[in-house]
Amino acid sequence: MSYHLEGRLLEVCNCRVLCPCWIGEDPDNGTCDTIVSWHVDKGAIDGVDVSGCTIAAVAHVPGNILQGNWTAAIFVDDKASKAQEEALLKVYTGQAGGPIADLAKLIGNVVSVERAPIQFDVVGGKGTLAIGRDYYAELEPYLGATGGQTTLSDTVFSTVPGAPVFVGKAPTYRSKNAAIGIDVNIKNHNALQSTFVFDA
Repeated sequence: MSYHLEGRLLEVCNCRVLCPCWIGEDPDNGTCDTIVSWHVDKGAIDGVDVSGCTIAAVAHVPGNILQGNWTAAIFVDDKASKAQEEALLKVYTGQAGGPIADLAKLIGNVVSVERAPIQFDVVGGKGTLAIGRDYYAELEPYLGATGGQTTLSDTVFSTVPGAPVFVGKAPTYRSKNAAIGIDVNIKNHNALQSTFVFDA
């Protein structure tokens, strides 16, 4: 199985800025409740064109992120075809190997796989992520002295292996999932954005 994916990441969690998970430290609250969403701008998986598709994980991380055992609900954009959905799930469950497989190994329990409307927008460095009615975040980047986006790279953990991330905050972050035990409604906590290229 082979894939080539180019796209963007939007990620929020209930850690303070900056989330210590990315440098291998324990989460600020002892555990971490996060939404990680990947939007494929251009790409194919075993010949299936998945351009324009979005897949997201709503997850509870029970301790240090590198120890794994996450509990997650997986969401696929409801505009994806059945073939696109199946291809994306093969990659993001680690069955297709490559850089995403190492990340997928950290998930210990998947409580659900659902199709849902997903809004994924980034305009001028500001992002909006919405999944159905229960998950919503606004994201904005931190800027350096010259106006460029503050960038984090060479981290021990990454949801976009091999790519730098832009550090930011979420003016709004809401997430509610009874099966995972998540009920978050907070402001001005951690947010990250990135662009990625994955090949396997």
